Amino acid sequence: MKTVNVVAAVIFDGDRVFATQRGYGPYKDGWEFPGGKVESGETPEEALKREIEEELETEIEVGEYITTIEHDYPDFHLSMRCYRCRITEGRPVLLEHEAARWLTADELDSVAWLPADITIINRIREMLK
Repeated sequence: MKTVNVVAAVIFDGDRVFATQRGYGPYKDGWEFPGGKVESGETPEEALKREIEEELETEIEVGEYITTIEHDYPDFHLSMRCYRCRITEGRPVLLEHEAARWLTADELDSVAWLPADITIINRIREMLK
């Protein structure tokens, strides 16, 4: 099974975290933390900054490493490194996503998370408190 290595930005703003809804592909409409694939020669942090700039026209500061999620989808294995981030410049513009929301700890269960992303939700809830 092919492994896909990606990075995800868990963007915090006070007591809220930023979530995006996929706008394309087989997992369209599922909710996730934004990010994407690590290109050859990039560090995970560099990839995350580039992906957020490309997808949301926003600059972020990549903070502490949170965890790596390992998840088997039907046709590939996902290895997703998650980082705590914050916006340093701009406001998110949805170039590739269907929708986005800032969620409080109590609102985290109000969206349909993708299978890999849902595994970190309880950890994020604790980080928000």
